[in-house]
Amino acid sequence: MKSVWLVLAASAALLAQDPVRVIVFGAHPDDCDMGAGGIAAKFARMGHKVKFVAVTNGDAGHQDIGGGPLAKRRRAEAQESGRRLGIEYEVLDNHDGELLPTLEVRQQIIRRIRRWNADVVIAPRPNDYHPDHRYTGVLVQDAAYMVVVPNVAPDTPPLRKNPVFLYMQDRFQKPAPFRADIAVDIDDVWETKIDALDAHVSQVYEWLPWVDGNLEKVPKDAAARRVWLTAWREHEVLPAVREALVKWYGPERAARVKHAEAFEVCEYGRQPEDSDIRRLFPMLGK
Repeated sequence: MKSVWLVLAASAALLAQDPVRVIVFGAHPDDCDMGAGGIAAKFARMGHKVKFVAVTNGDAGHQDIGGGPLAKRRRAEAQESGRRLGIEYEVLDNHDGELLPTLEVRQQIIRRIRRWNADVVIAPRPNDYHPDHRYTGVLVQDAAYMVVVPNVAPDTPPLRKNPVFLYMQDRFQKPAPFRADIAVDIDDVWETKIDALDAHVSQVYEWLPWVDGNLEKVPKDAAARRVWLTAWREHEVLPAVREALVKWYGPERAARVKHAEAFEVCEYGRQPEDSDIRRLFPMLGK
C-alpha cells in the first residue's frame, strides 16, 4: 500500500508542474487499444493526457460491410473506447488497406504530434504482417525529426524539444526482434483495457474471429462475449518483458505481474536516461 501512495505522490508532484502528454498512433481504430490500452488507462487515472490516433478509418476491416458505413461504425467504436479509457481518440480519413508513407500523411502525423505537444510518441515498429501497420511505423519514424523543423508543415508551430519515440510490443523476429526497454504492470487496469477493446465490436467479435475461422465460437450474450474476449487477450508475460519488469519494479513485484505492456525506445527522437523514463512513466515509481 505504501508503494501505491508513493507513486500517487510522485504523480501529484509532476502534475503540479505539467502533465505528461502521450500520443499513440495505430494503423486502424483498434490497434492503439491492443498495444497501449493499459498504459493509457493508467496515465488517465493519474491525470495525465493521452491521445490515440488511428491513421486509417478502418473501412476495409470487415467481412460483410465496408466503405463509408464501416468507417462510420468504427469511428463511433473508437470514440466509445476513448470514453471508457478516459482519453481522446481521433480517426483519420485515410483508406484502410491503402496506406502509403506519403508526404501528405507524414504531415498529418507531424501536425498531430505538434498540436498535442507530445512528450512521448508511441507507434508500431515498421516490420509487421500488415502493410498499414508497417507504414504507420515508417510514417511516425519519418516525423520523428521533422516535428522540430519549423519549415516543415509550417502552418503548425514546431516543437521546441523532440519527444521520446517508442515502439509497441510485437512478436516479429526479422530483421530484429522487439526489445523490451520499458515494461509497465497493467494488472490494475486490465479490466479497463478489456472494456476498451469490447467497444470495438466490429473487430473483436466479428472481423478478427472471422479471419481466424473462429466466428462460430463467439458467444451472442454480451457478458459471455466479454469473458471470451478476456480469454482471447490473455497472454503469458514473455521472459524479456519479465526481465524489464524486474528492472523497473524489482524482482518481488515483477514476479507477481500477470499483464504487462512493453515498449522499445526508437533510435530517432530524444534518447532518454532511466531517470527520464521514470519521469515520463510515473506509474513506475522511484
